[in-house]
Amino acid sequence: MTLIKSISGIRGTIGGQVGEGLSPLDVVKFASAYGQWAKLRHKGKIKVVVGRDARISGDMVKNLVIGSLQGLGIDVVNIGLATTPTTEIAVTEEKAHGGIILTASHNPKQWNALKLLNEKGEFLTAADGAEVLKIAEDESFVFADVDDLGQVSELDNYTDLHVEHVLNLRMVDVDAIKKANFTVAIDCVNSVGGVALPKLLNALGVNNIIELYCEPNGHFPHNPEPLPENLTEISKVIKEKKADVGFVVDPDVDRLAIVNEDGSMFGEEYTLVAVADYLLSEQVGNTVSNLSSSRALADVTRSFGGEYSPAAVGEVNVVATMKATNALIGGEGNGGVIYPESHYGRDALVGIGLFLTHLAKSGIKCSELRAKYPEYHISKNKIELTPDIDVDGILKNIEEKYKNEDINTIDGLKIDFPDKWVQLRKSNTEPIIRIYAEAQSMAAADELAQTIINDIKALI
Repeated sequence: MTLIKSISGIRGTIGGQVGEGLSPLDVVKFASAYGQWAKLRHKGKIKVVVGRDARISGDMVKNLVIGSLQGLGIDVVNIGLATTPTTEIAVTEEKAHGGIILTASHNPKQWNALKLLNEKGEFLTAADGAEVLKIAEDESFVFADVDDLGQVSELDNYTDLHVEHVLNLRMVDVDAIKKANFTVAIDCVNSVGGVALPKLLNALGVNNIIELYCEPNGHFPHNPEPLPENLTEISKVIKEKKADVGFVVDPDVDRLAIVNEDGSMFGEEYTLVAVADYLLSEQVGNTVSNLSSSRALADVTRSFGGEYSPAAVGEVNVVATMKATNALIGGEGNGGVIYPESHYGRDALVGIGLFLTHLAKSGIKCSELRAKYPEYHISKNKIELTPDIDVDGILKNIEEKYKNEDINTIDGLKIDFPDKWVQLRKSNTEPIIRIYAEAQSMAAADELAQTIINDIKALI
């Protein structure tokens, strides 16, 4: 059993003893802490939006969360089965004081989580998250008297409103998509994408949809993280049925992976790159991604005369940098597209609308579009250390050794070479250094990572 408390929320496996898994008592405790935080942050009657993915445990967790918020005197808008970006949009549309998304994102079915939003429909800052955790630790909640209990309203139309929102985006060209007459395959891992993606594609004028795992029952047919090794079935179906493109989402639909018409992977790192390419071709602007994302975004941005800025890992950090640089587009290399004209959150529906517009206007095959972009490969490694080793001291020594290169220390240590980069990040929970390296071939990326691993071993 696992329970992980962080500034962005609480996640864990269902079952087990209190404090060891995500038990009902833990759900009540942290939902109450969040509700108390919202009451301290805002005056008057508080309203919170609650949405959930299709996990088996979702209904149970939803009832516990809603009951806890009611007990604090907070009104709840329950939007039911909804994607993470749908819930984010609902917070601002309802003029709510916050939101809770019940999803463990790409984790397997035994996991669930409470993801916490502020009144802007954005994830909490580190300071706000720490305050919620402190309230939970102290159990300093104050529940309402019987006459002041919160009320619950049920709204089931937010997926439709989200789809309409995407269609109304200035850079989504529905006529171009209709004219292209695409055949699109989708894999929604039996979660809320199975509700949202068919509605979106139909509204965009896609009449030929090949649906894989679109029943929102929470029984994931394969590992729900949209990585190449988990996408073999849709790859086969695309080739057999001659689809033009395939889209795969994670259980809460904030990550978008694309599969080419020949069954090859477009690459999660390149979802954001392709969407940025389309937007920048129409309007010069700035872009942002986290330090662990591909250099391809920076290359494409600079080719159009825009400026690229790196951010620390974590959506809240990417969003803060996007606001600071007035970025046109941003996100993460895991297929997360953040388009401020829509909202400041990763949104696979927005990504699909923009990507299909790009593909339609390009007039070329999906694999040909992918071939336009700089070719990079990322090698992901880690080195385990004993608890007594000074990890910060090791990073300082590596920084000193490579001081003549372009160094960035906003999130661990990133060393930029002319044609490659390597990033070292220490784990907050265990004595591990994660080592990501990117180069123009996997062999070169692996070699760079191994060089740094050897440097670390020499220091130890």
